[in-house]
Amino acid sequence: MQRFLQRSFSALVLLTAAQVTQAAIPATPVMTIYKFNGPATVPYYRAEGFTGPGSPAGSLSQGTSLIPCLVIRDGKPLTDGQGTPYVGFEVVVDPRKATRADTERFKRTVAERGQLQVQNHHCAPGVKYVIDVRQLYALKKAPFFDPPRSGGNGGGTAGATTLDQIVRAFHASPQCETANRALTGRRAALANAWGEFSRANARLGSDTELARAKHLDYVMRTTLFEGHIGRGCNAYGTCERNVIALSIRNRAVGQCKSNQGCGFPGDFQGAASTVNQYNIWDEYLTQISGLTSCFLRPDLAQDETYAKFQAMYTQNVGDVERILYGSETDLKEIFPGTPLANLTELRHYYHAPAMGKCFPRHDRVEYMSGAVAGRGGDFALIADKRIQVGSAADGGYDFKEFVFEEKPQGDAIRILDNYPGFSVDKRKVSLRQPSACPPYGVPAGCRFKEVGRYRKTPSWINDGRPVEVTCRVKDRGEACRGGGNPTTVRLGGTCDVEMRPLAGVR
Repeated sequence: MQRFLQRSFSALVLLTAAQVTQAAIPATPVMTIYKFNGPATVPYYRAEGFTGPGSPAGSLSQGTSLIPCLVIRDGKPLTDGQGTPYVGFEVVVDPRKATRADTERFKRTVAERGQLQVQNHHCAPGVKYVIDVRQLYALKKAPFFDPPRSGGNGGGTAGATTLDQIVRAFHASPQCETANRALTGRRAALANAWGEFSRANARLGSDTELARAKHLDYVMRTTLFEGHIGRGCNAYGTCERNVIALSIRNRAVGQCKSNQGCGFPGDFQGAASTVNQYNIWDEYLTQISGLTSCFLRPDLAQDETYAKFQAMYTQNVGDVERILYGSETDLKEIFPGTPLANLTELRHYYHAPAMGKCFPRHDRVEYMSGAVAGRGGDFALIADKRIQVGSAADGGYDFKEFVFEEKPQGDAIRILDNYPGFSVDKRKVSLRQPSACPPYGVPAGCRFKEVGRYRKTPSWINDGRPVEVTCRVKDRGEACRGGGNPTTVRLGGTCDVEMRPLAGVR
């Protein structure tokens, strides 16, 4: 009898373990407060007695990372009338207080949450505050800080022109360092740093030269981070950066519009760093990139990441200075064979891979900004996820997670049954047909052997004419370690699936 009970108990343990494994779902990920060019802070509310947004209990800064959970009240998750959850949270990194140590803590927490399986997403008792889940996105970029100074010069490159020398001196200065000590307010801090540097370093050049160097620095920052960093110093990537610089030049010379950031003719700084034109200057995005960093610091020349930034800068800075401050003859030499009218009217471009994602080859794919899925008494938070909607079930719909990864050849798609037995709230499912979504975001006349991705297009793209640009550049390869053989490369035109410069957009 005892042996029988032992066998029965063992079988029960195995059965229970199997049930738990089957029931497990991914834990909620680390999520980040982010709204492009949005308010500096967003409110949160007291969970107790919450019936909808009222008087805030406090606020969190853009870029705050946190772990969300579902507040359960009377056996149901806390939502508004449309089914949008207001979630409890635990702060991981508060950017208003962040230090370099928070970078690794963020990475570690993201990794831990990515491996964790749980029964449900219910909050533990005692959660005091809730926030609108639609403010949150599952962003995995960690806070970015320059490393502390090493004291060595690292063998940095000397500037080739007076403006280049001033830019490099700024990056090595204590004023530049102040722009990145805090995680927040970096765009304004960089502008202040340049002002302080110019006042303290009149010996480096005239007022005009110092101002031009500042404008050159801003344009170079935008060309590096607006372009595809992964292309490094190859011919296409180098040409791409020159085209971005050309578009900025044309927004400040000949057509200076305040809604495009240009405050006066020749205001390259304003044209290059206006958030509504270049989202890389957004508050949150400056927190997780090196855009406002001192990446030309000589002591960082041996760091792999910074060495690549420095090489890309060096690859383009001579051309960019000529594009901004040279003549039309310079433009013809940098972009040989491209009609001058196209060069001087090119103010826009379209980066298709980064634009609106859509998947017309897959039925019933929807994006969930925030919804609840249920299985009996267990509830899961489905936020900032795409799902493939299945059949109607239990007041909602069966679903599977629709995961994609952007790769050079196209979108790698996986459909995962990560929430078996759960039904997503029907109030959050529209079942609308997707809007127009052409292959690669290019016109219908383009032909491809195989389509790797589909993208939505902005409304202004049909206002201009596509421009194919020819660049004469040096090709040092993606790793920026080649010898730099001069070559000619073409970029753009109607059917370029990576970048489409446009002239004549109103």
